Amino acid sequence: MARGLETFLAVLVLGAATAPGAADPLLREFAVCAGRLSATMEDQWMFDGPASERTAEELSAVVSLIEASMPQGSGRQVMAWRIDAKVAQKGLLQQARFARDARLAETAAARAEALAAECRAMILS
Repeated sequence: MARGLETFLAVLVLGAATAPGAADPLLREFAVCAGRLSATMEDQWMFDGPASERTAEELSAVVSLIEASMPQGSGRQVMAWRIDAKVAQKGLLQQARFARDARLAETAAARAEALAAECRAMILS
């Protein structure tokens, strides 16, 4: 099965099995950031190896925040948030790299970087 299809099916299954809004909003932000940083790191593996090392450290910090704040039994919801954010960030990064329309590519790159920067700001403050 194609990797993208596996991720899509996982999102559907996890999304259906979880209740929306069941956890702390800060935990949700940590999970979303983990997904965004994970997608960014994977993109950097292909196009900017040295940057991927820094992003891996940032991802590790966010995962530590998730583990410290996650109540028992919320793992499925946290994973669903992470997957949703990763898929969205990956889509932006793919548009930034491969869009034929230069304006669309620039907009997607700027948005992907802004979202990743929001996450970095959470762990640096």
